[in-house]
Amino acid sequence: MADLDLCRELGQQLRVDAVRASAAAGSGHPTSSMSAADLAAVLLAGHLRYDFDTPKSPANDRLIFSKGHASPLVYGLFRAAGAITEEEFGTYRQIGSRLQGHPTPVLPWVDVATGSLGQGLPIGVGMALAGKKLDRLPFRVWVICGDSEMAEGSMWEAIDHASFYELDNLTAIIDVNRLGQRGETMHGWNLSTYSDRFRAFGWHAIEIDGHDVEEIDAAYVEAESAGKPTAIVAKTIKGKGYSEIEDKGGWHGKAVVAEAVEELGGVRNIRVDVAKPAAGEPHTFDPAGTPEWPRYELGSEVATRKAYGDALAALGGERGDIVVLDGEVSNSTYAEIFRDAHPDRFFEMYIAEQQLIAAAVGMQVLGWKPFASTFAAFMSRAYDFVRMAAVSQATLKLCGSHAGVSIGEDGPSQMALEDLAAFRAISGSTVLYPCDGNQTAALVRAMADLEGISFLRTTRADTEVLYGPDEEFPVGGSKTLRSSDDDDVTIVAAGITVREALAAAQTLEGEGIAARVIDCYSVKPIDAEALRSIGTPIVTVEDHWPEGGLGEAVLSAFADADDRPRLIKLAVRDLPGSGKPAELLAAAGIDADHIAGAVRSLVKPRAPA
Repeated sequence: MADLDLCRELGQQLRVDAVRASAAAGSGHPTSSMSAADLAAVLLAGHLRYDFDTPKSPANDRLIFSKGHASPLVYGLFRAAGAITEEEFGTYRQIGSRLQGHPTPVLPWVDVATGSLGQGLPIGVGMALAGKKLDRLPFRVWVICGDSEMAEGSMWEAIDHASFYELDNLTAIIDVNRLGQRGETMHGWNLSTYSDRFRAFGWHAIEIDGHDVEEIDAAYVEAESAGKPTAIVAKTIKGKGYSEIEDKGGWHGKAVVAEAVEELGGVRNIRVDVAKPAAGEPHTFDPAGTPEWPRYELGSEVATRKAYGDALAALGGERGDIVVLDGEVSNSTYAEIFRDAHPDRFFEMYIAEQQLIAAAVGMQVLGWKPFASTFAAFMSRAYDFVRMAAVSQATLKLCGSHAGVSIGEDGPSQMALEDLAAFRAISGSTVLYPCDGNQTAALVRAMADLEGISFLRTTRADTEVLYGPDEEFPVGGSKTLRSSDDDDVTIVAAGITVREALAAAQTLEGEGIAARVIDCYSVKPIDAEALRSIGTPIVTVEDHWPEGGLGEAVLSAFADADDRPRLIKLAVRDLPGSGKPAELLAAAGIDADHIAGAVRSLVKPRAPA
């Protein structure tokens, strides 16, 4: 039971602080902070179990502001908890300040960046899943949501998954302040519209007055013992406490004049001793002995997607911190091999790619190493989550299968042709595109220890094993598969086009043209040193649109070079249809015949000796 008089005063302090911060900055979202101030005050003073001195403690409750624009409220809470000083509080939105316009993990008490609406609750589902199934600790996940973001489909993916996985350790607090950025929200103050939907998804839902601290406190108590995920649907007033702006449109994202402080009762300096959690250590998984790491014979055939699954299962046998999530295609991505070997660390996220990535983000906050897989084409549905994961400084290992026209008859809706460009554009990302089974297995092992966002592109078809099982493939490297002292041209390929490049080189040899073949399995970082050492014209070939893929990665290696080789970029340029893989590679102009043709346009065959 919270000290309700303290909560009332703390709520006012949080409103005053929201006004002060935004007034000093000349920008911000004070009105959105003012509406949720009482909800946050009761939570901090009476229900949150959190050690601010040890923010990474696995026993801590987790608090996510899904409505990240209410950052003045977040920072006001931290000031009230004694985590930041009054001096730092005054730096809100200033260059170099940790108190950015939307919260990010540059602050140790912020687990994930928010501000792109619809992300906090899905990430909270991942944290709650980790609490119940992995850490097996009794911490609670609290997510403060805005009413506007309830229109996001990702919120309903989260609500559905929370119910399916019976996440009784998850509480969503919906701040229904009626006003969005440009006017009234879809459902205004119709609380039952929200609560009825939550109940239909299997949640416990409670409707309250979000400014009545008694009702708030009672709702939190009820949520803690409800036995299912709980939504607290709170009617609030945007700009609460300052009569000039209460429930008035046109104030979203605007600073409130400092004179509002007087009406709110003046500056307060309440310090809350936030209750600490009971001590607890997370569950650990003992690897199942010494796993047999996949080893494929030279000349045999295996799909890189199958090698991904084999390597994941072996990695899970070596390390207990590896977890795997999949988007209901595990029999195609071959994540099912890990599922069968380590069922306690596999999570089926169904056809909900936003929740797939969000859950992985939540799990990695708690120290787990998540691999998440689906068809590469469908990663695009979750791209904003990947983008924000980079802002969160998250570490994710992503695998996209069935890439490019080489998938064959399924046609263009299933063909990822923009994934290399998309993932290369992510801040600090690593993009890998193996061409055979042993290379794939080695890169999966390497990904386990990479920081940031890493993406592995795998191929549908069985492909010939070109490398021995003990070959090394450092991230940022490349492999030269064919060369001579007097090469006329260099063909740069990756993944499915490596074999086409080798076949083209073999044909060209018979015509008196010597072609070097480089396998750029590390698309980002690209092996710039190796590429810049090339003294011949270059042909790049990729099963991808020409924009942003392998060809442009190669060109980037020469961006600041005084002398650049002539380069032809072969890529998929017309919308493909259905057909046999070989037919589609030919139609796209990226098969061996077209590679050889491009080379002939660059160099002339030598005269016979």
